[in-house]
Amino acid sequence: MTTGHLQLRAGACTDIGRARTVNQDSHLLLPDQGLWVVADGMGGAQGGEVASAMVIDTLTEVYREPSTEALLAAMDEANRRIHEAADDPDLRGMGTTAVALAVVPAPPARPELDDDGDPPDEPDDDADADESDEGPDQLIVVNVGDSRAYLFRAGELVQLTEDHSLVGELVRDGRITRQEADVHPQRNIVTRVLGPYPAIDVDVWPVDAVRGDRVVLCSDGLSGEVTEDQISAVLRRLDDPTEAATELVRLANEAGGRDNITVVVVDVVDDGGVAEAASAALAARRWHLEAHRDLAGFSTAITDGEDAETAPPPGRRARRAERRAERKAARSSRTRITWRVLGFLVLLVAVLGGAFATIQWYGTSTYFVGYDGDEVAIFRGRPGGLLWIDPTLEVDTGILRDEVPAQYRSALEAGHEQSSLAHAERYVSNIERDIAERAEAEREAERDADTTTTTEAVTTTTAAP
Repeated sequence: MTTGHLQLRAGACTDIGRARTVNQDSHLLLPDQGLWVVADGMGGAQGGEVASAMVIDTLTEVYREPSTEALLAAMDEANRRIHEAADDPDLRGMGTTAVALAVVPAPPARPELDDDGDPPDEPDDDADADESDEGPDQLIVVNVGDSRAYLFRAGELVQLTEDHSLVGELVRDGRITRQEADVHPQRNIVTRVLGPYPAIDVDVWPVDAVRGDRVVLCSDGLSGEVTEDQISAVLRRLDDPTEAATELVRLANEAGGRDNITVVVVDVVDDGGVAEAASAALAARRWHLEAHRDLAGFSTAITDGEDAETAPPPGRRARRAERRAERKAARSSRTRITWRVLGFLVLLVAVLGGAFATIQWYGTSTYFVGYDGDEVAIFRGRPGGLLWIDPTLEVDTGILRDEVPAQYRSALEAGHEQSSLAHAERYVSNIERDIAERAEAEREAERDADTTTTTEAVTTTTAAP
């Protein structure tokens, strides 16, 4: 497809994997709107499947204007809808990751700085201002969660997004390595997803597309099973995006397929001359710097008559010098460090607060049936707890440990997880039913034994002389 200056083509593949019974991934290829999406749902029963599908449906419905602001607004709307739908007891606690690639108009080009590091002066009233042509479109990637976007350029693969996960933050903090993160016992804990909270922060990553670029969007069913070297090898070998996506899914299944797998590959077929224009601009800039600096490194004064004719009049040069001096004086009076530190602290508090809230949600969003001493009980939380979050007792069932049928004992010892309180209560009802059936069977056996004993006694009495 062609969008503005970019010509793109895409392919996709999704698979349930080898360990799951439901595919909770969803994806979207919307070339007419310049939009491609992968979502990985989570939440017991059907919640994850519903949440990821809601992202796709919402973006398809809401995203109409190709812009970063419109895409962020559509993601906010998807988060709101999922959050409200989670009021349904069967969908409580559902959420989904999302990573999207979109074609949007590039922002206006920033003016090139002069030799003093200042932007060029505005043209005088008596001078005509040059209007630059509109720049080429660009790609943007937005993400929430640990579904990823990779950029494959010139034979090298780079991860564009940052994982919103517990181990991802540990890696960024330097507390563990990426190799340790791959085998960390809590690597599946995400710290930011769509749905659990009324508002969500979405990361935005702009990409200046170049002919030959390939962007891969994927759920963690791929990144958790296939190495970046393997992904690069497939992208080098297979030109067709659909074939490349299909092969990556096959490799993930071959490596274990422990999760749903979804891959979207988007190729930049033509960049509208972006690469050539960038090279020409860089060459021109280098020539300008070389031509206007002397061997000592200072700006060279105008020396020949031709340059003197095209140089601005002395009065205008003086006004420009005054404006540059005023701008430098204003910059020197700013307290840049103070604002940077304040901004960093605000960002740090927001990140830590979001991580804390998400872990709190994850640790309390499920239920399990286990033992409270010698009695079966329903708890809210994760079996064994999560970090600082201990399970809380919700329901005393009155079922004693010794009454539990053999087929339930190992599950209750470990803590049998359920997605909602209603599901946990149904599980307890099954245990009570089996206990009642076993008791009834024992009573039937006792009645049969009593009947046999009575018959034998009567027969003996009749047979006496």
